[in-house]
Amino acid sequence: MAAKVEREEGNMGRTIFLLISVVLVAYYVYIPLPDAIEEPWKVLLENTFLKIGVDLAFLGERLGINHSMKTIQLLMRFQDVPPTSDENVTVMETTFNSVPVRIYIPKRKSTTLRRGLFYIHGGGWCLGSAASFMYDTLSRRTAHKLDAVVVSTDYGLVPKYHFPRQFEDVYRSLRWFLQEDILEKYGVDPRRVGVSGDSAGGNLAAAVTQQLLQDPDVKVKLKVQALIYPALQALDTNVPSQQEGSHFPILTRSLMVRFWSEYFTTDQGLEKAMLLNQHVPMEFSHLLQFVNWSSLLPERYKKGHFYKNPTPGNSELVQKYPGFIDVKACPLLANDNILHHLPLTYIITCQYDVLRDDGLMYVQRLQNAGVHVTHHHFEDGFHGAFSFPNLQIANRMQNQYFSWLIKNL
Repeated sequence: MAAKVEREEGNMGRTIFLLISVVLVAYYVYIPLPDAIEEPWKVLLENTFLKIGVDLAFLGERLGINHSMKTIQLLMRFQDVPPTSDENVTVMETTFNSVPVRIYIPKRKSTTLRRGLFYIHGGGWCLGSAASFMYDTLSRRTAHKLDAVVVSTDYGLVPKYHFPRQFEDVYRSLRWFLQEDILEKYGVDPRRVGVSGDSAGGNLAAAVTQQLLQDPDVKVKLKVQALIYPALQALDTNVPSQQEGSHFPILTRSLMVRFWSEYFTTDQGLEKAMLLNQHVPMEFSHLLQFVNWSSLLPERYKKGHFYKNPTPGNSELVQKYPGFIDVKACPLLANDNILHHLPLTYIITCQYDVLRDDGLMYVQRLQNAGVHVTHHHFEDGFHGAFSFPNLQIANRMQNQYFSWLIKNL
């Protein structure tokens, strides 16, 4: 009888342990996705894998094992693929002015020079590469759909390198590509060259496009820029989309602030100040006019939110890490005289994205400066959706992107 009671108690204990484990796993995995997001279980699965990797990396960092971004970089290398040509596209790797690039050239014969698209991958300036499966897939599709030569560039990553290294790598690589003899070598029409990028890559694309306007040595001009949910400013980390985005899938406010601070330094003092929105000193408060969401966002995105100037920060931070007030890191800080001369622009924003308002403000500022902008806002979109090849929304977003480039590049 006693043995039977012990067995029953043991079974009950295991059942309770199992139930608690299931509840804890469900709590960890589950985030309250908006009803508008399609294929929610696929999105939850992608988000869970990312969350597990990020949390393990941050735990290792706290234990002193490795910098978190180095750990995530190691994990992401398992997603890299070799430069393998297929039936549609020839793929090769080389360097442009010492910067590694992967080039995609359509195999079909062409009687004319082709479009050229220079693509910059995302990853918070810390992660990703042209060799990543998702970016390799995107570049193949782009080259085939547009009958275009696609150059997908790499750049130095945090924590080994900080701003301005990423900007400088991309700019050197792009300037190399824009040389007339290099364009001729790859069969690219110098009148039909564009630059594009997503997230941190969108930031770099916007920044180098602005810089080219001020470079007298570059004779070939960009015809278009295409920015996919770009990160464009680090001055106000409490815009409405960041206030709303604590539980948005893939990219949370805290992770985006970590990416921004790591772009400039491994000093976590800057990260803490940015999380509190207390990093811009009074002497640079005049720059806030360029990112003032109360005047730049459409009314629907301001509802329920009240603008408050960021609390003035410590001058020592900007003295040590001036990057966060540098237009090459934060393209929204460009004045209207620069913006006015920018090429045809395409911008994608997503409703459930902490970077949504950066893109929306840039759309407004460019339109105010007289730039022709096409803006596609995805009401069911979220950060990263563009480059996940197994999601339906990725196909819809990419098809819109391809259609615009076919018409305008």
